[in-house]
Amino acid sequence: MSFPAEAAITGPAPEYRTRRRRRKEARPSELTAAALALFVEKGFAGTRLEDIALRAGVAKGTLYLYFDSKEALFRAVIEEGMVAALAAAEQRLSDFQGSAGDLLQQLLWAWWEQIGCTPLAGVTKLIACESKNFPEVAHYYHEQVLDRGRALLRTALRRGMVSGEFRRMDVEAAIDVIMAPLLMLAISRFSLSFCCQESTPETYLQTHFDLLLHGLRSAASERAAPLEGNGE
Repeated sequence: MSFPAEAAITGPAPEYRTRRRRRKEARPSELTAAALALFVEKGFAGTRLEDIALRAGVAKGTLYLYFDSKEALFRAVIEEGMVAALAAAEQRLSDFQGSAGDLLQQLLWAWWEQIGCTPLAGVTKLIACESKNFPEVAHYYHEQVLDRGRALLRTALRRGMVSGEFRRMDVEAAIDVIMAPLLMLAISRFSLSFCCQESTPETYLQTHFDLLLHGLRSAASERAAPLEGNGE
């Protein structure tokens, strides 16, 4: 029996093949999204690869096509989210032409918008709670996220000291003090809310930045160009 040419079976239609390719290409990001959600909900120790595959809607065998371990998935979560955000911040720093105060504030706001107020902030809580039990995971996070983030702030602070905009300071201690309120706010989103009980996160952060920049400015810089919004 012959078939009309237009009815001949020639395989999946081009549109179907395209959809299948798109689905296959999207799977790694779907797996990392599922992994992030479960890491935040259950912690690193409490998350199983089977759970991640189920959350992503794929078979466990499909997960292994892309990631050979839970640690590899964690690294992928960090690379897609935090490392990408840090790379963008590094580019912003290299191109920035304004004051050190403006640069510092932009870096901190970007951290909040791209990490602190997103599910990625849950990774910060995870590391704080589980780093001793998973030293390799913690080392990777420290190297790829903390070290690079501190380098950005270090550059901004030193730029301000060299220009005379900022007073002399212990830069490493200053970085810890600068980031502590942001980390507290981010972590509180995944535990008891001990921040912003009487204000919004935006008001909390703007107040922190205002106090921070006033505190960093040198006496000469403060006399020459007082910060706006200082209540005068």
